[in-house]
Formats: sequence, structure tokens, C-alpha cells
Amino acid sequence: MTFQTRLFRAADRLSDGLGLLQGPFDADGAIAAACRRAGVANFPDPHIIEPLRQYLTALDAEAGLSALGRVSTSYDIRRLLDNVLRLHREEARDPAITTQPIDRPIIILGVPRAGTSFLHNLLAEDPRLMAPRCWQMIHPWPIDPPEATDRRIALAQRALDGFAWLAPEFRDMHPLDATSTQECTEITAHCFRSLRFDTLHPIAGYRSWLDRQGHHLAYRFHRRFLQHLQIQQPAATTRRWVLKCPDHVFALDAIRATYPDAHLVFVHRDPLKVLASVAKLTEVLRRPFARAVDNAAIGRQVSTHWQIGTQAMIAEATAGPHETHIHYRQLIADPLGTVRALYARIDLDLTAPAQARMQTHLDERPNGGYGRNVYHFADHGLDPAELAERFAPYLRHFEIAPETPWSG
Repeated sequence: MTFQTRLFRAADRLSDGLGLLQGPFDADGAIAAACRRAGVANFPDPHIIEPLRQYLTALDAEAGLSALGRVSTSYDIRRLLDNVLRLHREEARDPAITTQPIDRPIIILGVPRAGTSFLHNLLAEDPRLMAPRCWQMIHPWPIDPPEATDRRIALAQRALDGFAWLAPEFRDMHPLDATSTQECTEITAHCFRSLRFDTLHPIAGYRSWLDRQGHHLAYRFHRRFLQHLQIQQPAATTRRWVLKCPDHVFALDAIRATYPDAHLVFVHRDPLKVLASVAKLTEVLRRPFARAVDNAAIGRQVSTHWQIGTQAMIAEATAGPHETHIHYRQLIADPLGTVRALYARIDLDLTAPAQARMQTHLDERPNGGYGRNVYHFADHGLDPAELAERFAPYLRHFEIAPETPWSG
């Protein structure tokens, strides 16, 4: 047991003994408190209230939150609600925000741990593209009161450093700092319709509710959030967004409805080379916030979800002019050649300055900045032979070369 884990359990015993951090979460109370902080009488976005209630109900019933988990969840909800109210305030000040066009976004998706972050970070080096950054997800507008120096990057870095201390394995598995590109689930978390919550906590009830609801409202909010980021950028109308999240595969209908001119970039890899890693990352993310982590349940969850995800790609990917399919091995073997081929499909040329920036990025981050990580199927109750059978249709459909033999 690590020092951090011993500290988490000690905090649980102390909070239990003192009767602290007890009782259910209160969605209505959280919303009322956010309204008081913002100085408004009523919460202006009714589409957020019910998903917040569903999320908090599932946390109370299923998540088994630790003392730290309850504190961090309360802080997270406060920040997200405050950000939503800030968006409304800025829109009242400048209605032009919601008229910002989001033209031809490039959206990267596919199985996790397959090079989606690697490709996202590479494309973000092109100054003609915009990518959401971690600090913007945490603080989309400058912090009040306005100051001569924007503190958002420093504050976001402090938060990430704090989490890195709580979960020391995280940075080797997913290198991240305040200026890194960030996944779109951090945007949809603001309207509490995000698969980010399902990764952080075992809340199957919330995930089932979200699956039934669909993701159209989440992506309408997603577009609105981008409009707020875009209007703060210089010459924003001449640039295109490059966005990324593996979980986009679960919302292809909503993405196409919200961004009909988007170009979808699917990144494919043998799931047997990623599922043990996904399970381990989920474990690492959950450990500080839960009293106990069920590794076998995590293994079942990630394998089931990504079987559904690969089935969605088989059923809904069209291989048409607005889609590009990239294989992990191709991307890693020739990153710039892969980018050049992608640019030919998205009406961009790979300029010399952009290529130089991408090459510098590659040179400065060998192995994409990842540390050395070893994963074992047995740690999360996964059977590689059974997984090979379950994911065989995905490999066949997209002509993915198996990366066997597997270890563990």
C-alpha cells in the first residue's frame, strides 16, 4: 500500500469518526449556492439540472466515495456550475458569442490508448488549428476580478500537480500539463452529460441514464463552449478546431447533427494492446476517490464498453469523404507522413513552419512523453483469448493487423 493510499484511508477513518462528509449530495442546494455566488435569482440552463441530479444520485448509490472523493466532487461541481453561469454572463454582455461559426472541425476519435492524444498534440502544433487546452477547460474565461496577469495557466497547473501527487502513476500513463490539449469530455462535463464521470467512478446507473438520453444536448453545449473559447482568440474565424476524445464513438449521431461539416479522424488499433492499459488507467484515476476499487469490475466495464464502441464504428463509420481512418502502426511509424496524407483530405497543406513545429514536438517527446508502463490482463480479470474472439469483427472490418503475441 502506497503512502498516498494509507493517507486516503486515514482520512476516511477520521471523517467517519467525526461524522463529517456524511449524507447525500444535494443537487438543488449546489445550484442555489452557485446562483448566490453569481448574484442571479434563478439558474438559467434547465437542461443541466436533471443530469446533475442523476449524476449525484448515482454517486450516492454506487460510487463508494472516499472522504477525498466527496471533497473533490463537491469542488468539481462548484467549478462546473460557476463556469456555466459565467458563460451565461458573458453571453448577456456580448450576444455575438453564440453566433461564432465553428467551421469544419477536425474530430479525432477511436479506441483509447491508440495514438489519439499523440495525433491531437501533433496537429495542435499547426498555428492554423486551434485545440482546447487543459487550462481553458478548467477556467474558460479570465478569473474575476480581472488582473493584469492571467493566472489561469498557473492555477490549472497547480491543480494538475496536486492530482499527480495523489496518483503518481498517472503522468507516465497520460502525460498532461496545463497547456496540453484536452479531451472533449471535459467540455461536456459542464452540462453533466459526460462519459468522463463514468471513467472516474463506478456509476453504471448514470451511464445507463445517459445512454438512454443520447448525447445531442451535450454536443449543443459542446459547440457553445467552443464559441466562448473561439471569440477570445485572435483571428479566430480563419482557424479550425482540432478536437479529440475516444468516447466520441458513442455519440456519432450527435456529432454529425451538431457539426455536419466536421471531418472525423478514426484511429484504429488492436484492442488487445489497449484494454489492459485502459483498465489500469481507470484504476489509477479512481483510486484516490473511492474507498475500494474493484479491478475485476473495471475490466468488465472497459471491455464491454469498448466492444460496444467498436460495434458502433463498424455500424456507423462510412469511409466517405468526411472521414479518414488511420492505423496506429502507420501513425507511429511515420507521423509526419500520416499528417501529410490526412491534410490532403481536410483541405490543408502541410506548410514548412507547421512541419518544423511538429518535428520539434516529436524530438522533444520521445515515445510521446509516456513513461514505461507494463500491463497485465489478469490484474483486471481479462482473458486475452476471449477478448480476441469478441473483437475479431472489428479487426476484420477495418483490416487491423493484430499486435499479438500479448503479454500478461
